[in-house]
Amino acid sequence: MPKIILGLLFFTVCLFAQAQSSGSKEETEIKQVIGQLFDGMRKGDSAMVRSVFYSGARLQTTYVDKKTGKPALREESITDFAKAVGTPHKEVWDERLSGYDIKVDDNLAIAWTPYEFYLDGKFSHKGVNVFQLFKSEKGWKVISIADTRRK
Repeated sequence: MPKIILGLLFFTVCLFAQAQSSGSKEETEIKQVIGQLFDGMRKGDSAMVRSVFYSGARLQTTYVDKKTGKPALREESITDFAKAVGTPHKEVWDERLSGYDIKVDDNLAIAWTPYEFYLDGKFSHKGVNVFQLFKSEKGWKVISIADTRRK
């Protein structure tokens, strides 16, 4: 009888470990996609940046309008964003993430990533990114990013 209980316990631990590792694989892939976006920004590589986005993806920023003091929402096109990244500029755009909170269900994921943004090593602003990702036939692709920005 103790061998049966020990065997069931071992089997349960193995199943739990397998479930944990499958989530870790998805999280690793999602972190790689997000990392590729920020690597592309640092390098000024618009093709690298564009490659992480799914067709029709959205970029939105929330902030407090300095003139009115009211909450505001601005949307930017992926095309304009990638063009800005790829247009030669002397400053290095360096977005540094301080962590990830990733949730995955089937082929949909979200990632909450606090960040600090630096221009040529000088602090510019900070906030949180909220990524929505879709697992397509080509792997995980960003379908939406919303972020906050504050000094």
